Amino acid sequence: MEKLDWTQKEFEAYVLLYAAHCNFFESKEEENYILSRVNSTTYHKIHTEVIVDSDEENLNKIQQYISENKLNQNEKEDLIRDIKNVFFADGSVDVLEKKVFTILRKIID
Repeated sequence: MEKLDWTQKEFEAYVLLYAAHCNFFESKEEENYILSRVNSTTYHKIHTEVIVDSDEENLNKIQQYISENKLNQNEKEDLIRDIKNVFFADGSVDVLEKKVFTILRKIID
């Protein structure tokens, strides 16, 4: 896989959009939370990529970025917190979101 040429904010948008889209439905609350973390230009640029990529590609890109960029512990904890906030943004967490959270947590830690 070629090197990902993402900024930190683009990576954050990718992970959060993947989390929001994992159950094939992005609520307005999830979208609003992500837009509170990244600007709308980044959001829209990355949104298409997340949707077009397969689930396997999504996870591989997240894992690749983390291994290439050596996130420190605080960055990892912040990212996990933000993922949780996306899942809870609409007031409930479904089974699929719980599974994806477990996978993302393993990849990030």
